[in-house]
Amino acid sequence: MSDYFGKILVIDDEKDICSTLSGILCDEGYKVLTANNAESGLKIAKKELPDVCFLDVWLPDIEGTEVLERLKIANPDLSIIMMSGHANIETAVKCTRLGAMDFIEKPLSLDKVLLSVQNILRIKSLQFENQNLKNRVDKKYTLLGNSESLQHIISAIDMVAKKNTTILITGENGTGKENVSRLIHEKSNRRNKPFIAINCAAIPEDLIESELFGHEKGAFTGATGIKRGKFELAHNGTLFLDEIGDMSLKTQSKLLRALQEHNIERLGSDETISVDTRIIAATNKNLEEEIKKGNFREDLFYRINVIPIHLPPLRNRKEDIELISSHYLSLYSVENSIKNKVLSPQAIQILKAYPWPGNVRELKNIMERLSIMVKEDIIEPNHLPYPIHSARSEKLEDEFHIFSSNDFREARAKFEKIFIQKKLESYDGNVSKTAESMGMERSHLYRKMKQLGLINEIEKLSEEDKLE
Repeated sequence: MSDYFGKILVIDDEKDICSTLSGILCDEGYKVLTANNAESGLKIAKKELPDVCFLDVWLPDIEGTEVLERLKIANPDLSIIMMSGHANIETAVKCTRLGAMDFIEKPLSLDKVLLSVQNILRIKSLQFENQNLKNRVDKKYTLLGNSESLQHIISAIDMVAKKNTTILITGENGTGKENVSRLIHEKSNRRNKPFIAINCAAIPEDLIESELFGHEKGAFTGATGIKRGKFELAHNGTLFLDEIGDMSLKTQSKLLRALQEHNIERLGSDETISVDTRIIAATNKNLEEEIKKGNFREDLFYRINVIPIHLPPLRNRKEDIELISSHYLSLYSVENSIKNKVLSPQAIQILKAYPWPGNVRELKNIMERLSIMVKEDIIEPNHLPYPIHSARSEKLEDEFHIFSSNDFREARAKFEKIFIQKKLESYDGNVSKTAESMGMERSHLYRKMKQLGLINEIEKLSEEDKLE
């Protein structure tokens, strides 16, 4: 039982009852408050906020059932046990309908009194722990940052969450696609129903259909019983299809049918099962390019891409890095029962200089490591692991090359080259977007790149990122 619970109020006009209950419950370690009439009991309940109340049905000033109603209005979380020496079934039923947790007849059985209290407090303890767990989960699955791009995403989530439409989330690995899907589910009308996630890339092709749609006994070798698929498990809830771009064409065809008809069939069965499941899909691939290559069905793409949400890489929203880092340092300090640590301004600057190829997932893992391994209260640059600290070296090296020049034109050329290189990296080599961000014409930027010998940088890019 959690130590958080244990304050008990007894309201009874019989002083012997109050005294007896107080003695027994105090011996068990509970804090006990007593009142001999309804008015004083209501005042104590309002001030002390007890966890459990023993309430007599017959009181001299106000009827017990009315007191019960007033107590529940004032404190809905209060668990009330009714007591009566003249009880009947009708009274017991009425008290239960008004919110009483238990009904005990007088003379009181002390064993029953203790059992009733223990059961109630055990339930409260579990509720308290579940709420704490939910709060921790909510903190893990969140979107942090004040950047303009992130605010647009949060706004989109708020707009679509309560709709039943299908959503496609795109972005690099580690940008938080599952976080977004969980946020949409939590903000939706389906929040109290299941959220089921499946990674389409992690399941072998010969098993993915069984995972999605289930199977009957004997459907294939090893199918020794009936299995419900993810669609059934997510009925009335949300099904998150992660890495949908890795799904085979055969499975894509069956998925399309399920989305169109809202029906599925388990493998090895002709029975049609109706499902009401919201689909949120995610991928780190360019599905339009996959369609051109013949790897993804165009009709399925249009079916899942009703509401597209694109998550930018962390390197494109570096202003959010400090907030994200602080959040996870705080979260892991609570989880591991250690003192919370803070990042020094110098460490923050180095974190912002690092390109974060693993995005938020990488930053989150680094913060967990630092929260555990760093003994000091302040995390300094020397605490940062490789390759993050190398970002500082590269930055200092860039500055050294610029300031080592005595000639102004030479220094300016070095600066322009470094500046354009960094900008190209920020936009994945897209010249048009880079030029737009710099306030330049695309043709002007291309000439400047040619002049500075940066055309080779473009030639290193993958086919889809080359010059349009």
